[in-house]
Amino acid sequence: MTHIEVPENPLSTNQTVSELNMPAPETVTVTSWKVACDGDETAGLGHPRVWLAISPDTGFVDCGYCDKRFVIDRDHAHDDH
Repeated sequence: MTHIEVPENPLSTNQTVSELNMPAPETVTVTSWKVACDGDETAGLGHPRVWLAISPDTGFVDCGYCDKRFVIDRDHAHDDH
């Protein structure tokens, strides 16, 4: 019978809780509740364009590809139609 060890943190064997709570690599303040992200083309690190909706509850959304965080400027935000 083979013995398999299960890591304490099932997300990754190399990540700690503090690493999972690291700040976003880049934060962008926006005035639109819907934003598009395609990575950083200037550095050659682009990804497919995705459209993201900022939650009114949290006030931000993170890109699933590059982890860029988009934060709404509530004082200057406008409705997206």
